[in-house]
Amino acid sequence: MNLKDTVLGIELGSTRIKAVLIDKSHIPIASGAYEWENKFENGIWTYSIDSVKIGLRTCFSDLKNNFKQKFSFDLTTVGAIGISGMMHGYLPLDKNGNVLTEFRTWRNTITEEAAEKLSALFDFNIPQRWSIAHLYQAMLNKEKHLSDLDYLVTLSGYVHLLLTGEKVIGIGEASGMFPIDSAILNYDENMLSKFDNLVKKQGFDWKIKDILPKVLTAGTCGGYLTKSGALLLDPNGEFEAGIPFCPPEGDAGTGMVATNSIKENTGNVSAGTSDFAMLVPDKKINMHKEIDMVTTPSGKAVAMVHCNNCTSDINAWVEIFYEFAKITGSSINKSDLFTLLFQKALEGDFDCGGLLSYNYLSGEGITDLAEGRPLFVRMQNSKFNLANFMRVHLMSALATLKIGMKILDKEDIKIDKIYAHGGYFKTPLVGQKILSSALGCPVTVMGTAGEGGPYGMAILAGYMLWKQDGELLENYLENKVFSKVKANTVIASRAEIEGFEKFTAMYENAISVEKEAIKKL
Repeated sequence: MNLKDTVLGIELGSTRIKAVLIDKSHIPIASGAYEWENKFENGIWTYSIDSVKIGLRTCFSDLKNNFKQKFSFDLTTVGAIGISGMMHGYLPLDKNGNVLTEFRTWRNTITEEAAEKLSALFDFNIPQRWSIAHLYQAMLNKEKHLSDLDYLVTLSGYVHLLLTGEKVIGIGEASGMFPIDSAILNYDENMLSKFDNLVKKQGFDWKIKDILPKVLTAGTCGGYLTKSGALLLDPNGEFEAGIPFCPPEGDAGTGMVATNSIKENTGNVSAGTSDFAMLVPDKKINMHKEIDMVTTPSGKAVAMVHCNNCTSDINAWVEIFYEFAKITGSSINKSDLFTLLFQKALEGDFDCGGLLSYNYLSGEGITDLAEGRPLFVRMQNSKFNLANFMRVHLMSALATLKIGMKILDKEDIKIDKIYAHGGYFKTPLVGQKILSSALGCPVTVMGTAGEGGPYGMAILAGYMLWKQDGELLENYLENKVFSKVKANTVIASRAEIEGFEKFTAMYENAISVEKEAIKKL
């Protein structure tokens, strides 16, 4: 095997850091992982910078071990590398590269004032989790660290900087920092100017474009692995420096690549700790505060419905069932328990029998909640059984997404295909069927969907390395990556779709119960 004919994708996701190594046929040949979890400290959802570095190193070590077990020799180099991470958030650095505050993740809903003011100024929706909203909120709060600010970046861009020394970002990731003009494949010049005029009285010696990463599109080179970067990945010194990197991307963009849904009139849903739909429209969409306008890794406009909460509450309930199983002496493992409980949900009533659940561990922009309180409610005559209990939590995980998608329905966007990926769909058919009932359309899961974002990032690294001159990313995906990949398509019945509609009506009608819980608890 020629190691230069492999490419590596690493993604720092919400619950784990994962690495996927693929060959020139775009087939995964080795992987590594490191589990981690966000912390809620001083009112901020965050991960420590130390845990970023430890997790990156541990994940890479796991990849190396997996590779050596399979091929009986060491992984000392690859053809190219790509770094992905949780989109959005706030990582401000000083001129020496020191992080000035805790990393503020996409999960935070602490920038409402800034987001509203910037949305009005730009006439463009700026969600609370976007980097520019965090920056302006810090200005409104007069945070002291701003006097030392030299560079603002996301998690993927920060790790890319550690490994290559380059201050660059992929255009899809950049579109979660500041609005992008797809015509010039760069930050929107008019909005940059408006922001500078807005904050000029604050006396900073920089303009906004000076502190943002340079925007690169898919297929371009974003730098090379430095000696210090190689040692960060592999302290043993076995991994070689000099490897080219593609531009770092966000998990939304890598999900689009991993599901071959970057062409116009395609879309995908990613469902894990958070869930979001990415739809590539063939026309301009009106401004809605619930809809993000971002881009594909090649710069096409994308309508994004992003929900902060998805599977965390499901995971918590499965932990309770797992704890019970253990005290009964059961030897069932957690993975099998997830499968059993997910499959049981398909036996439930299509409207969940009158049960109601809110999975809000954190705030949720689409339903206008600054905080969250996980909540389960039933009435005296509800059909309270295990099947309905599991189904209500699976449907609750997608309910906010459905509310956001209803807004796009009114825009009359034509979407030919919806692809799904993420942990929610790990149990065959179950999550796929419930998503189909939520969206009222067929849902396709590819055979490679389980590899997720790091696989998509590896493909972007491969595209940079192996594309032909002038070959578009969408053509590369269609003809070279997914032409032989197996896919399974499911569509819910009319009764299932109507059941989800009934559940959603109840969900929206009782949102005041969740709001009251936030006030009182």
